[in-house]
Amino acid sequence: MSGSLIDWAFLLVTGFISYHALTHRNEDGENDIGHLLFGAIALLFFFRVLMVDILKVL
Repeated sequence: MSGSLIDWAFLLVTGFISYHALTHRNEDGENDIGHLLFGAIALLFFFRVLMVDILKVL
């Protein structure tokens, strides 16, 4: 397992963004499409950096 400090910082930021966006609820208790969209995009980037740059799986 390796990875630079920038990779780990990127994982921390995108992980927080995706968690917040995917679990966010509006006043009615429902998800907004914008939060879900950007949360899913952040999650894709999170897994890409984790698999390719940190774990070197792909």
